[in-house]
Amino acid sequence: MSRVSASTLLEQVLDGGTFSSWDTPPVDICPSSAYAAELRHAQQRTGMDEAVLTGEGRLRGRRVAVLACEFGFLAGSIGVAAGERLVQAVERATRERLPILAAPASGGTRMQEGTVAFLQMVKIAAALAAHKAALLPYLVYLRNPTTGGVLASWGSLGHLTLAEPRALIGFLGPRVYAALHGAPFPEGVQSAENLHAHGIVDAVVPPEQLAEIAGRALTVMTARSHLPAAAPSPEPESVAVRDVPAWDSVLASRRTGRPGVRQLLQTAATDVVPLAGTGQGEVDPGVVLALARFGDAPCVLLGQDRQGQSVEHPLGPEALRVARRGIRLASELALPLVTVIDTAGAALSQQAEEGGLAGEIARCLAELVTLRAPTVSLLLGEGAGGAALALVPADRVLAAQHGWLSPLPPEGASAIVHRDVTHAREMAAVQGVRSMDLAAAGIVDVVIGERCDAADEPVEFCQRVGRTLQRELAELTTEDPTQRTARRLQRYRHIGLKRRGTQPFAATGTSV
Repeated sequence: MSRVSASTLLEQVLDGGTFSSWDTPPVDICPSSAYAAELRHAQQRTGMDEAVLTGEGRLRGRRVAVLACEFGFLAGSIGVAAGERLVQAVERATRERLPILAAPASGGTRMQEGTVAFLQMVKIAAALAAHKAALLPYLVYLRNPTTGGVLASWGSLGHLTLAEPRALIGFLGPRVYAALHGAPFPEGVQSAENLHAHGIVDAVVPPEQLAEIAGRALTVMTARSHLPAAAPSPEPESVAVRDVPAWDSVLASRRTGRPGVRQLLQTAATDVVPLAGTGQGEVDPGVVLALARFGDAPCVLLGQDRQGQSVEHPLGPEALRVARRGIRLASELALPLVTVIDTAGAALSQQAEEGGLAGEIARCLAELVTLRAPTVSLLLGEGAGGAALALVPADRVLAAQHGWLSPLPPEGASAIVHRDVTHAREMAAVQGVRSMDLAAAGIVDVVIGERCDAADEPVEFCQRVGRTLQRELAELTTEDPTQRTARRLQRYRHIGLKRRGTQPFAATGTSV
């Protein structure tokens, strides 16, 4: 496939005429005469003085820093001079609080410089870690090819990772593999499309669409710094919450036509940027992870997708590792986190046990309850077992009228208590699983009314949920993070202690 040069890519992505170079002459590394000749030839052939160019420009009107490799310059390889140029650019972007868009295309370490070139990846990774610690976005666009130490450092640290169609992306280049092993690398493994399927790349995007996707992502990632001191929060339409039996809510939550997290995003959110998998080689169709905005309120949203779960493929430990990526993103970007709960329960299998399901639930709970970013959880439908509990802890917990939360599905509770499943209706009632009972217990703050049930008004219901999320997110982002986190910890410290002489958590359940 033909390669797009670094300068051409920047012309496609940045607003016209806005690029300004940050490059200074490369540091002198005193190369051998043969290597110096190679450098001169590369400079004459590409018109560049090194394999990377850095600078800034405007992307959809927003000032951004850019790092780009030129593969035509010694295969885009990174040596001491290129590494120093990259680090200086990252450090400047951090000082000036600019998001970074990186576009590597490289064979990896520059072999002519040996081990000192290899070690450049350490300082590049360190500079990017400091950039991300400053709560600044880092976006990566992997071009054809990206391999070796570049992929294993600045190519794999993005908050969002996109890739060029059909790009070769892999740690060990196929030519090196064939030379070492005497056989070609398996076909199709080191492709952008395969890595997307395995949750390592978030999306495969042609160069001409990169500006639109990156611009949308930055709209969400940087929105918190542009919000007014007290963002307007429209009052959602009021719909009465009816006093219905718990079992009716359980049945309503299982209706085929009930809207799920995908319809919520399609109907009520803007600037949605889907993310794929854990970024570490795992995906689960039962979880949706995305950047999005509800009104002016940005967030990282992670939600259990009712359409992606089945008896054959319930939520497993991979799903919770995807969720933990969302928690980590919210922390690194200081963005509010929205969790959406809608699951019939976690996988009960050898694979789930060996994959560490229980540990993943525990880590989700610990990370959510201590997360410094604002958090809102939404009981959208079924809320059975540990997979549901893993996404509950939040500053504000919302529930649809027919959303519910229980240690097990009512049939499972019946099997434990009565040794049959025929008492499921009774168990749903006595366990206090329905939204109104959860509000009375101080577990849920707001119950969102449904006209009969959401399956009968999917668009209107999703819009109502979206307006409620906008209001809650806007209010939470104005609060002091330390006080907000302390209050969240106190909330869960006192759940269930009302009748034991300990100061209770005050139930604040209201309806919309």
